[in-house]
Amino acid sequence: MVSKGKNVPRLRQIADINRATAKKARESWHMLTIMAEFIESTERLAELRPAVSIFGSARTKPDDPYYQKTVDIARRLSDAGLAVISGGGPGIMEAANKGAFEGASSSVGLNIELPHEQASNNWQDISISFRHFFARKVAFVKYADAYVVMPGGFGTLDEFTEVLTLIQTGKSRRIPVILVGTDFWGGLIDWFKQRLVADGMIAPEDLNLIQVIDEPANVVEAIFAYYEAHHELLSEDSKEPGAYL
Repeated sequence: MVSKGKNVPRLRQIADINRATAKKARESWHMLTIMAEFIESTERLAELRPAVSIFGSARTKPDDPYYQKTVDIARRLSDAGLAVISGGGPGIMEAANKGAFEGASSSVGLNIELPHEQASNNWQDISISFRHFFARKVAFVKYADAYVVMPGGFGTLDEFTEVLTLIQTGKSRRIPVILVGTDFWGGLIDWFKQRLVADGMIAPEDLNLIQVIDEPANVVEAIFAYYEAHHELLSEDSKEPGAYL
């Protein structure tokens, strides 16, 4: 690439020594805190598998049918030998942790520090606190053998599309991605077909990465059926060559 002669400033070119020193120290400390979060999550979760990450709205109340369905799904997964990973907060996250906590396997909360939200729930066998969203997101994908996505808002959509992107681009191994709730997710899937596929934004086969399921028992069956069909073990540690996660 040919340079246009632009003056692109670098940290080492800061003339003010005090300002340069302060900025370098601040950025170095920031990088160290990020590394610390990756190290802690690796040490505490590397031997956790098999596990399933469950996502959904923090605003869902305990009397909501989706909250109760999440408890049921998480309990079934836990009793089937799969640890359950959630965001550690209220709503669907709490329901996921509660169901897993009452089951036979580990209940994991990947908590995030936010200024005005996200109090940790009390149903966590393993609780990890993150300051950085992206370090937390890596843990959600890296240690999950399946994604179960309940109804939710922007954060839920972010996690859902993130894992689809990683799988689609080959940066992560393929795992089951299950949307729970035909009534809630049906319109989005229709839009995927009518706009993304029709306009050539994704390939038709990309929709095969997603399953839409309503019944808790069928969610568990779908996860085991996927690994049986692909002749893989849920506890397998190996990744595809070149995979990012």
